Amino acid sequence: MPFYFCLRARACLLPSAFCLLVAVSAQAQYAQPPVGPMPTGNSTEVLKKVGIEQRLNSQIPLDATFRDETGREVRLGEYFKAGKPVVLTLVYYECPMLCNQTLNGLVGALEAVPFTPGKDFEIVAVSFDPREGPDLAARKKETYLRRYGRAGAEDGWHFLTGDKDSIDKLAQSVGFRYVWDDESKQFAHASAIMVATPDGRLSHYFYGIDYSPKDLRLALVESSEGKIGSPVDALILYCYHYDPATGKFAPVMAVLRAAGVLTVAGLLALILFLVRRTRRNAERWDEEIGVGGAA
Repeated sequence: MPFYFCLRARACLLPSAFCLLVAVSAQAQYAQPPVGPMPTGNSTEVLKKVGIEQRLNSQIPLDATFRDETGREVRLGEYFKAGKPVVLTLVYYECPMLCNQTLNGLVGALEAVPFTPGKDFEIVAVSFDPREGPDLAARKKETYLRRYGRAGAEDGWHFLTGDKDSIDKLAQSVGFRYVWDDESKQFAHASAIMVATPDGRLSHYFYGIDYSPKDLRLALVESSEGKIGSPVDALILYCYHYDPATGKFAPVMAVLRAAGVLTVAGLLALILFLVRRTRRNAERWDEEIGVGGAA
Protein backbone atom coordinates (compact mmCIF):
# COMPACT_ATOMS: atom_id res chain seq x y z
CA MET A 1 0.00 0.00 0.00
CA PRO A 2 2.72 2.58 0.86
CA PHE A 3 4.58 1.82 -2.39
CA TYR A 4 1.36 2.18 -4.41
CA PHE A 5 0.61 5.45 -2.65
CA CYS A 6 4.08 6.73 -3.48
CA LEU A 7 3.64 5.86 -7.16
CA ARG A 8 0.31 7.69 -7.26
CA ALA A 9 1.85 10.72 -5.61
CA ARG A 10 4.65 10.77 -8.16
CA ALA A 11 2.17 10.36 -11.01
CA CYS A 12 0.33 13.48 -9.82
CA LEU A 13 3.44 15.49 -9.03
CA LEU A 14 5.45 14.92 -12.19
CA PRO A 15 3.02 16.37 -14.80
CA SER A 16 2.07 19.19 -12.44
CA ALA A 17 5.65 20.10 -11.70
CA PHE A 18 6.46 19.87 -15.40
CA CYS A 19 3.74 22.38 -16.31
CA LEU A 20 4.94 24.78 -13.63
CA LEU A 21 8.56 24.44 -14.73
CA VAL A 22 7.68 25.06 -18.37
CA ALA A 23 5.60 28.11 -17.46
CA VAL A 24 8.37 29.64 -15.35
CA SER A 25 10.96 29.10 -18.05
CA ALA A 26 8.66 30.73 -20.63
CA GLN A 27 7.90 33.92 -18.69
CA ALA A 28 10.72 35.90 -20.25
CA GLN A 29 9.88 34.67 -23.74
CA TYR A 30 6.21 35.66 -23.58
CA ALA A 31 6.70 38.92 -21.71
CA GLN A 32 7.35 40.83 -24.93
CA PRO A 33 4.50 41.77 -27.28
CA PRO A 34 4.43 39.95 -30.62
CA VAL A 35 6.03 41.47 -33.66
CA GLY A 36 3.18 42.76 -35.79
CA PRO A 37 2.84 42.77 -39.56
CA MET A 38 5.52 44.89 -41.20
CA PRO A 39 4.21 46.51 -44.40
CA THR A 40 6.36 48.07 -47.11
CA GLY A 41 5.65 51.15 -49.16
CA ASN A 42 5.35 54.79 -48.16
CA SER A 43 1.83 55.85 -49.02
CA THR A 44 -0.54 56.09 -46.06
CA GLU A 45 -3.51 55.29 -48.27
CA VAL A 46 -1.74 52.24 -49.64
CA LEU A 47 -0.86 50.98 -46.19
CA LYS A 48 -4.51 51.16 -45.13
CA LYS A 49 -5.23 48.46 -47.70
CA VAL A 50 -2.49 46.15 -46.43
CA GLY A 51 -2.73 43.59 -43.65
CA ILE A 52 -3.39 40.04 -42.56
CA GLU A 53 -6.73 39.02 -41.11
CA GLN A 54 -6.65 35.72 -39.26
CA ARG A 55 -9.11 33.20 -40.64
CA LEU A 56 -8.52 30.31 -38.32
CA ASN A 57 -10.17 27.04 -39.29
CA SER A 58 -10.97 28.40 -42.75
CA GLN A 59 -10.43 26.11 -45.70
CA ILE A 60 -7.58 26.81 -48.10
CA PRO A 61 -8.64 26.39 -51.77
CA LEU A 62 -6.97 23.06 -52.47
CA ASP A 63 -8.25 23.11 -56.05
CA ALA A 64 -6.31 26.29 -56.90
CA THR A 65 -3.69 25.65 -59.59
CA PHE A 66 -0.12 26.96 -59.68
CA ARG A 67 3.21 26.02 -61.24
CA ASP A 68 6.03 24.62 -59.18
CA GLU A 69 9.72 25.52 -59.54
CA THR A 70 10.08 22.99 -62.40
CA GLY A 71 7.22 24.51 -64.38
CA ARG A 72 4.83 21.64 -63.69
CA GLU A 73 1.19 22.61 -63.17
CA VAL A 74 0.08 21.55 -59.70
CA ARG A 75 -2.99 21.70 -57.54
CA LEU A 76 -2.45 23.18 -54.12
CA GLY A 77 -4.05 20.09 -52.63
CA GLU A 78 -1.10 17.95 -53.77
CA TYR A 79 0.90 19.28 -50.84
CA PHE A 80 -1.71 18.41 -48.24
CA LYS A 81 -1.22 14.79 -47.26
CA ALA A 82 -2.50 12.58 -44.47
CA GLY A 83 -0.77 13.34 -41.20
CA LYS A 84 1.41 16.13 -42.57
CA PRO A 85 0.77 19.76 -41.60
CA VAL A 86 1.79 22.51 -44.01
CA VAL A 87 3.71 25.74 -43.42
CA LEU A 88 2.41 28.35 -45.87
CA THR A 89 3.81 31.76 -46.69
CA LEU A 90 2.91 34.34 -49.33
CA VAL A 91 5.87 36.31 -50.65
CA TYR A 92 7.15 37.55 -53.96
CA TYR A 93 10.56 36.43 -55.10
CA GLU A 94 11.91 39.76 -56.34
CA CYS A 95 10.89 41.58 -53.16
CA PRO A 96 13.87 43.79 -52.21
CA MET A 97 13.68 43.23 -48.46
CA LEU A 98 10.69 42.02 -46.45
CA CYS A 99 10.02 38.72 -48.23
CA ASN A 100 13.67 37.73 -47.91
CA GLN A 101 13.50 38.56 -44.21
CA THR A 102 10.37 36.42 -43.91
CA LEU A 103 12.08 33.45 -45.54
CA ASN A 104 15.26 34.05 -43.54
CA GLY A 105 13.22 34.04 -40.34
CA LEU A 106 11.51 30.83 -41.39
CA VAL A 107 14.86 29.15 -42.04
CA GLY A 108 16.13 30.35 -38.67
CA ALA A 109 13.19 28.72 -36.92
CA LEU A 110 13.34 25.55 -39.02
CA GLU A 111 16.99 25.01 -38.15
CA ALA A 112 16.02 24.51 -34.49
CA VAL A 113 13.02 22.27 -35.26
CA PRO A 114 13.87 18.55 -35.50
CA PHE A 115 11.18 17.75 -38.07
CA THR A 116 12.17 17.43 -41.74
CA PRO A 117 10.20 18.91 -44.66
CA GLY A 118 8.91 16.18 -46.92
CA LYS A 119 9.07 13.58 -44.17
CA ASP A 120 7.15 15.21 -41.33
CA PHE A 121 5.53 18.28 -42.90
CA GLU A 122 5.43 20.37 -46.08
CA ILE A 123 6.42 23.98 -46.76
CA VAL A 124 4.71 25.93 -49.53
CA ALA A 125 5.91 29.38 -50.56
CA VAL A 126 3.62 31.11 -53.05
CA SER A 127 4.51 34.22 -55.02
CA PHE A 128 1.69 36.76 -55.12
CA ASP A 129 3.26 38.51 -58.13
CA PRO A 130 1.66 36.95 -61.26
CA ARG A 131 4.56 38.23 -63.39
CA GLU A 132 6.98 35.83 -61.71
CA GLY A 133 7.57 32.37 -63.12
CA PRO A 134 9.14 28.97 -62.43
CA ASP A 135 12.71 30.02 -63.30
CA LEU A 136 12.72 32.64 -60.57
CA ALA A 137 11.03 30.22 -58.17
CA ALA A 138 13.72 27.60 -58.88
CA ARG A 139 16.52 30.06 -58.10
CA LYS A 140 14.79 31.07 -54.88
CA LYS A 141 14.38 27.44 -53.86
CA GLU A 142 18.04 26.71 -54.54
CA THR A 143 19.09 29.69 -52.42
CA TYR A 144 17.02 28.73 -49.41
CA LEU A 145 17.70 25.01 -49.56
CA ARG A 146 21.40 25.83 -49.50
CA ARG A 147 20.90 28.16 -46.56
CA TYR A 148 18.74 25.64 -44.67
CA GLY A 149 21.09 22.73 -45.30
CA ARG A 150 18.72 20.00 -44.11
CA ALA A 151 19.11 16.75 -46.07
CA GLY A 152 15.93 15.76 -47.89
CA ALA A 153 14.30 19.18 -47.57
CA GLU A 154 14.15 19.57 -51.35
CA ASP A 155 11.28 17.07 -51.41
CA GLY A 156 9.20 19.04 -48.94
CA TRP A 157 9.81 22.74 -49.66
CA HIS A 158 7.91 24.00 -52.69
CA PHE A 159 8.12 27.39 -54.42
CA LEU A 160 5.06 28.18 -56.53
CA THR A 161 3.97 30.83 -59.00
CA GLY A 162 0.58 31.35 -60.59
CA ASP A 163 -1.90 33.60 -62.34
CA LYS A 164 -3.73 36.44 -60.62
CA ASP A 165 -6.98 34.50 -60.18
CA SER A 166 -5.31 31.63 -58.32
CA ILE A 167 -3.19 34.01 -56.26
CA ASP A 168 -6.17 36.14 -55.25
CA LYS A 169 -8.21 33.06 -54.41
CA LEU A 170 -5.51 31.83 -52.03
CA ALA A 171 -4.76 35.28 -50.59
CA GLN A 172 -8.42 35.94 -49.80
CA SER A 173 -8.83 32.56 -48.14
CA VAL A 174 -5.97 33.24 -45.69
CA GLY A 175 -6.81 36.94 -45.16
CA PHE A 176 -3.66 38.26 -46.87
CA ARG A 177 -4.21 41.79 -48.26
CA TYR A 178 -1.59 43.38 -50.51
CA VAL A 179 -1.52 46.13 -53.17
CA TRP A 180 0.83 47.48 -55.80
CA ASP A 181 2.35 50.80 -54.76
CA ASP A 182 2.99 53.07 -57.77
CA GLU A 183 5.07 55.40 -55.61
CA SER A 184 7.69 52.81 -54.70
CA LYS A 185 7.10 50.49 -57.68
CA GLN A 186 6.78 47.61 -55.23
CA PHE A 187 4.07 45.55 -53.61
CA ALA A 188 2.93 46.79 -50.22
CA HIS A 189 2.27 43.78 -48.03
CA ALA A 190 2.56 42.30 -44.55
CA SER A 191 4.75 39.51 -43.26
CA ALA A 192 3.65 36.24 -41.69
CA ILE A 193 3.84 32.50 -41.92
CA MET A 194 0.82 30.25 -41.47
CA VAL A 195 0.37 26.64 -40.48
CA ALA A 196 -2.44 24.50 -41.86
CA THR A 197 -3.77 21.07 -40.99
CA PRO A 198 -3.34 18.11 -43.38
CA ASP A 199 -6.85 18.69 -44.72
CA GLY A 200 -6.13 22.35 -45.52
CA ARG A 201 -7.63 24.24 -42.59
CA LEU A 202 -5.74 27.23 -41.19
CA SER A 203 -4.62 26.55 -37.63
CA HIS A 204 -1.91 29.10 -36.71
CA TYR A 205 -0.58 32.50 -37.78
CA PHE A 206 2.87 33.82 -36.83
CA TYR A 207 3.47 37.48 -37.63
CA GLY A 208 6.62 39.45 -38.36
CA ILE A 209 9.97 38.14 -39.55
CA ASP A 210 11.29 36.42 -36.42
CA TYR A 211 9.58 33.16 -35.53
CA SER A 212 9.96 31.15 -32.33
CA PRO A 213 11.22 27.61 -33.04
CA LYS A 214 9.24 26.31 -30.07
CA ASP A 215 6.01 27.93 -31.28
CA LEU A 216 6.53 26.58 -34.80
CA ARG A 217 7.27 23.10 -33.45
CA LEU A 218 4.16 23.09 -31.25
CA ALA A 219 2.04 24.38 -34.14
CA LEU A 220 3.22 21.52 -36.33
CA VAL A 221 2.59 18.95 -33.60
CA GLU A 222 -0.86 20.36 -32.83
CA SER A 223 -1.85 20.65 -36.50
CA SER A 224 -0.77 17.06 -37.18
CA GLU A 225 -3.08 15.88 -34.35
CA GLY A 226 -0.23 13.96 -32.77
CA LYS A 227 1.03 12.30 -35.96
CA ILE A 228 4.45 13.90 -35.46
CA GLY A 229 6.36 14.89 -32.34
CA SER A 230 7.44 13.17 -29.15
CA PRO A 231 5.62 12.42 -25.87
CA VAL A 232 7.36 15.49 -24.45
CA ASP A 233 5.76 17.63 -27.19
CA ALA A 234 2.36 16.21 -26.26
CA LEU A 235 2.98 17.03 -22.60
CA ILE A 236 4.03 20.59 -23.46
CA LEU A 237 0.84 21.02 -25.52
CA TYR A 238 -1.10 19.97 -22.41
CA CYS A 239 0.40 23.00 -20.66
CA TYR A 240 0.09 25.48 -23.56
CA HIS A 241 -2.51 26.76 -25.96
CA TYR A 242 -2.24 28.86 -29.10
CA ASP A 243 -3.31 32.47 -28.51
CA PRO A 244 -4.47 34.06 -31.80
CA ALA A 245 -4.22 37.55 -30.28
CA THR A 246 -0.46 37.23 -29.82
CA GLY A 247 0.32 34.60 -32.42
CA LYS A 248 2.16 32.59 -29.75
CA PHE A 249 1.67 29.62 -27.49
CA ALA A 250 0.90 30.73 -23.94
CA PRO A 251 0.58 28.76 -20.69
CA VAL A 252 -2.90 27.42 -19.98
CA MET A 253 -3.70 29.21 -16.71
CA ALA A 254 -6.42 26.78 -15.65
CA VAL A 255 -4.00 23.91 -16.06
CA LEU A 256 -1.31 25.80 -14.18
CA ARG A 257 -3.65 26.57 -11.29
CA ALA A 258 -4.71 22.94 -11.11
CA ALA A 259 -1.07 21.89 -11.39
CA GLY A 260 -0.19 24.16 -8.48
CA VAL A 261 -2.98 22.76 -6.30
CA LEU A 262 -2.06 19.18 -7.19
CA THR A 263 1.61 19.83 -6.53
CA VAL A 264 0.96 21.31 -3.09
CA ALA A 265 -1.56 18.59 -2.20
CA GLY A 266 0.77 15.89 -3.44
CA LEU A 267 3.70 17.26 -1.47
CA LEU A 268 1.62 17.51 1.71
CA ALA A 269 0.36 13.95 1.25
CA LEU A 270 3.88 12.70 0.62
CA ILE A 271 5.22 14.51 3.70
CA LEU A 272 2.38 13.11 5.83
CA PHE A 273 3.08 9.61 4.55
CA LEU A 274 6.81 9.92 5.29
CA VAL A 275 6.17 11.31 8.79
CA ARG A 276 3.81 8.44 9.62
CA ARG A 277 6.22 5.87 8.27
CA THR A 278 9.03 7.39 10.34
CA ARG A 279 6.87 7.22 13.47
CA ARG A 280 5.95 3.59 12.82
CA ASN A 281 9.59 2.70 12.30
CA ALA A 282 10.51 4.51 15.51
CA GLU A 283 7.78 2.70 17.46
CA ARG A 284 8.86 -0.64 16.04
CA TRP A 285 12.44 0.12 16.98
CA ASP A 286 11.41 1.06 20.53
CA GLU A 287 9.47 -2.19 20.87
CA GLU A 288 12.42 -4.23 19.68
CA ILE A 289 14.74 -2.43 22.11
CA GLY A 290 12.23 -2.99 24.93
CA VAL A 291 11.94 -6.71 24.19
CA GLY A 292 15.70 -7.05 23.97
CA GLY A 293 16.19 -5.22 27.27
CA ALA A 294 13.60 -7.38 29.06
CA ALA A 295 15.32 -10.53 27.85
